[in-house]
Amino acid sequence: MAKKEQFIEELTAGYTFSGPSIPLGGAVLDGESIPGLTVRAPLRMFNRHGLISGATGTGKTKSLQVLAEQLSENGVPVLLMDIKGDLSGIAMPGASNARIEERHAKIGIPFQAAGNPVDFLTLSNEKGARLRATVTEFGPVLFSRLMEMSDAQSGILAVIFQYCDDNNIPLVDLEDLRKVIQWISGDGKADIESKYGTINTVSAGNILRKIVELEQQKATIFFGEPSFEVEDLCRTDQNGHGVVSIIRLTDIQDRPKLFSTFMIQMLAEIYSTLPEQGDADKPKLCIFIDEAHLVFNEASDALLDQIEVIIKLIRSKGVGVFFITQNPVDVPDVVLSQLGLKVQHALRAFTAKDRKAIKLAAENFPITEYYQVDELLTQLGTGEALVTVLNEKGIPTPLAYTLMRAPQSRMDVLSDSEIDNIVDRSRLKAKYDEEINRESAAEILTRKMEYAKEEEMQQTRREEIEKASKQSSRTQRGERSFVEDILRSPTVKQIGGTLTRELTRGLLSVLGLGGRRRR
Repeated sequence: MAKKEQFIEELTAGYTFSGPSIPLGGAVLDGESIPGLTVRAPLRMFNRHGLISGATGTGKTKSLQVLAEQLSENGVPVLLMDIKGDLSGIAMPGASNARIEERHAKIGIPFQAAGNPVDFLTLSNEKGARLRATVTEFGPVLFSRLMEMSDAQSGILAVIFQYCDDNNIPLVDLEDLRKVIQWISGDGKADIESKYGTINTVSAGNILRKIVELEQQKATIFFGEPSFEVEDLCRTDQNGHGVVSIIRLTDIQDRPKLFSTFMIQMLAEIYSTLPEQGDADKPKLCIFIDEAHLVFNEASDALLDQIEVIIKLIRSKGVGVFFITQNPVDVPDVVLSQLGLKVQHALRAFTAKDRKAIKLAAENFPITEYYQVDELLTQLGTGEALVTVLNEKGIPTPLAYTLMRAPQSRMDVLSDSEIDNIVDRSRLKAKYDEEINRESAAEILTRKMEYAKEEEMQQTRREEIEKASKQSSRTQRGERSFVEDILRSPTVKQIGGTLTRELTRGLLSVLGLGGRRRR
């Protein structure tokens, strides 16, 4: 059998699925696209996660757009984390041109422009509905791992959360957490130690400093209420298309700690909220994290462990997570090994280190006799990629050099007015934009501190009054004792008695009552 016929036979078998699938593009052999030999991804395997990588300008963002819009068309809600601000165009239909028509003729897939239902979300002051979460929703374990706390600090944080739960003290924002630490280090120390054990004030102070680090990343904008409900990310429109929720993150590119915090908390919240789904015909939600190196470059070992655990477990909830980055080496091996779909665009080899990275990237793909993978990775054109997915049995498909289809939606950003129109029509904006400032730990404990301070002042005044009263009593008792001592003295009594008799006798003599004189 000729090489081409064998290639067609293998890829046809490898990319034919019994259930619905998403067409990604057309297979290429020896620089020639083979019309009708479509590279597909089975819809039911999109909860097995994925990776889209490639150097700047190679087309990875457009591949992300293709996957997102095809998922939406198949009724799967999508969450996009838009770091660069270039994904808003997915809301509007694209426009055909000669290059797109030529590409789709080679692939054998007709081009049809289409937009998608979109909601814009934000963590800060970008246009869109505000995303928030409470400190309680993070929980002590995630906070500890996020801030790289020692065992002693983690223990104190666990006690803080338990104390607040037991006493119905809400932990909403970072100010609440700060106030609780101040309370247990001061006026509330005796109370908390009587119930939960000794609190090391030095460790508590270290936790405060770590909170300051988060505040310097402006994490305060994320903590608060109303907290976002996961169900609002899993919606479809009246036509059954999955809603694409785009989180605009362009103003936090220089705050990776906040981005990491947000991402891991959202994954954890999604995991804890959604029910087990098992093997369904399509995923419940797909999440695309653009510029994923911002997450991993700043992540501690503890945070990486948390990401690995969530990535392993969240697929049972019907959720797929896709990382988009410039090089596969940006993703730790423990996470990379969990990614079933791989779309690898061109890599650039400018240095010896780059060449080593390309060889490592080539080893991540199934072995193939049709391509010299490490060489091909540097020769791919824009919109071309090496693709492998998991088939419906969870087995990697043959590696396919793929001419990727063009996005059906606009390949450019929306104008401010277009974004405003979408945001103004969104029901989520009205639901989440008004901040709720209910009574929480900061207010409750501030009152306790003020009460304790007032009690202390009153106690001080009582002690001062009592002291003054005792001093006055001692002074009065001292004066009476001196007079009494003089009067009760035997000498004084004797002198007093003689004087009394003489005075009496003298008085009686004057009155003629002193008796007769002897003659």
